[in-house]
Amino acid sequence: MRAPGIPPAGSDGSVGPSGLLDVLRVASVVLDAKGHIVLWSPLAEELFGYSADEALGKYAARIMVDEQHLDLVVKLFADVMLTGQSWAGAFPIRRKDGSTRLVEFRNMRLLDEQGDIFALGLCADQSTVRRLERDVALSTRLVAQSPVGLAVLDTDLRYVSVNPALERINGIPAAEHIGRTFREVLPHLDVEAIESAARRVLETGCPIVDRQTVGRTPADPDDEHVWTISLYRLEDAVGTVIGVAGSVVDITEQHRAGVEAEAARRRLALIADASARIGTTLELDRTACELADVAVPELADIAAVDLLEAVVDGRRSSLGPAEHAVIRALAVQAEDAPEALRAADPPGQVARYGPDRLVTECVRTGAPVLVARVGADDLPRIARSPEAAELLSRAGVHSYLAVPLIARGEVLGALDLKRTRNPLPFSDDDLLLARELAARAAVQIDNARWYQNARDTALTLQRSLLPSHPPVIGGLEVASRYQPAGATTEVGGDWFDVIPLDGRKTALVVGDVMGSGINAAATMGRLRTATTTLASLDLDPARLLDHLDRITQDLDHSIATCVYAVHDPELRQCRIANAGHLPPVRLREGRPPELLDLPTGAPLGVGGVAFSTTEIDLEPGDRLVFYTDGLVETRQHPLDERLDALLSLLEGPDRPLEEVCDLLLRTLHQPDNSDDVALLIARVQKQDGRE
Repeated sequence: MRAPGIPPAGSDGSVGPSGLLDVLRVASVVLDAKGHIVLWSPLAEELFGYSADEALGKYAARIMVDEQHLDLVVKLFADVMLTGQSWAGAFPIRRKDGSTRLVEFRNMRLLDEQGDIFALGLCADQSTVRRLERDVALSTRLVAQSPVGLAVLDTDLRYVSVNPALERINGIPAAEHIGRTFREVLPHLDVEAIESAARRVLETGCPIVDRQTVGRTPADPDDEHVWTISLYRLEDAVGTVIGVAGSVVDITEQHRAGVEAEAARRRLALIADASARIGTTLELDRTACELADVAVPELADIAAVDLLEAVVDGRRSSLGPAEHAVIRALAVQAEDAPEALRAADPPGQVARYGPDRLVTECVRTGAPVLVARVGADDLPRIARSPEAAELLSRAGVHSYLAVPLIARGEVLGALDLKRTRNPLPFSDDDLLLARELAARAAVQIDNARWYQNARDTALTLQRSLLPSHPPVIGGLEVASRYQPAGATTEVGGDWFDVIPLDGRKTALVVGDVMGSGINAAATMGRLRTATTTLASLDLDPARLLDHLDRITQDLDHSIATCVYAVHDPELRQCRIANAGHLPPVRLREGRPPELLDLPTGAPLGVGGVAFSTTEIDLEPGDRLVFYTDGLVETRQHPLDERLDALLSLLEGPDRPLEEVCDLLLRTLHQPDNSDDVALLIARVQKQDGRE
């Protein structure tokens, strides 16, 4: 049967001869009972060198056999003709050109319908026969002993032969392969893909080499294996397609080694990624979110970062065997698992976990807890409530891992991991990776925790030292804001004050202590107290700054900038002195905003520089804007450009002061600003209290 699409060999549409005789180039000769040639094939012409006209009718021994073997050949011929038993052997022949050649012969007696006796001789060049014998022996031995599975299939893709290696790979005897298809022998493989590939090889002649397939065979029905399959089209000597040869190599171990190597590479990449992504800031919540983001989806489908509430508050925590764990959720991340998210504690929420809960065990012992395959009895020990356990069950949680967050010998909390979409359970390698991530992140979380505690302390001190003032005082409507810096060490230096004085006068103060942290906040508090005390003496602003300068020099070499102004509603003027601070802005109806032209002066604490007082007019409706440099200074822009932006925002119709404060902070203060901001705006009211 010819495969579809394969053209016949002959130009007339017939299929040319093919087979072993063609490969061996076997010549045939028929002799009568007296040894004369009565049939001479074309291959006999080629082998002996005589044409049919020259050979027919001749005594065969005379033109086919060398003289020295003539008697032996005549005797052998007589024996065949007499007994009817065939004879095979090799002896030299004599060609027409006089040369000799060793030829394999097979002679047998023939009988026709009339009872006449003839002799058939089949002969082939012995070197060709020996080469074929060697090839067959070699092929047979290679196929039988090859560790590679080998098979031959016909054009209907039915097994014709398989070698012992393929028997072992498939776990099926060779006899049960023969005559059957892939689908019948190995139904648990990707039969459609294999058969489709084999048909393409039959039709096109293009081989398929090392195509991977995965499945199970009767040789190992419990485990999946990986094989590479190669397919080649088989053709006979004249090009007729006779089937497909295939080789199968089991590469399961190499595949597993490759998978493990890739997993190790990904683990290293994840650790490197964690080193770069975790701890980018000193914000506790953000650091926890960074850890959860790194863990999902590379390590888990759901990740939660929880801290012991005592640790968040800055206290050490140790749990007894019967104690509940009071845990604050800091971050949760999930990969397409809405029900699992609903089961998790929302970030910021504090929950009590009983002594039997797995996360409690983790933070109490400081050891990981791994449940490779989660069963129905495990979910109540994982979830915070029966409702949450039901949600985790519906989400398909099948594997659980909790690793402690330990820094400087203290258990801070736990990294809680679950798998839903990833079908593999957590392994020992996953545990090692999770512990490495937790160890790296715990240090960053601990730093952020202490940093946040220090920042909260500084902010508490700062806010306790800042004034609270009525919205209207001494003929002025006043609004103010304080915006802390983004980092702990940069909190604490800026302040403002509104101080009522005799005669309905009001002192307005904005200052900035150089430095940061608790020390700066404490220095600011002392300067504010000194300013309030000196203001009660009704000193000239420049004289007051002289006193503050001397006080500042005694405060551990502190330096501060300050603007001090006294508004007098009766005189409709304001007296201002500046100690190295940015100038206030005056806004007057119908005029563009202006930076007051004041002598800059030297910062407080420098000493030896005199201050001066400037008087400016302030009419009802006029506004003064005081601010610290954190509002306008950035590393990316020139100061003049930022001051122009401030004036531009203040331009336009009069607006409520609270709204203006929010606008300035929202627009000018950069989220990553490393300095805090104090802002104070005052508007002069009319004498009767109306705008």
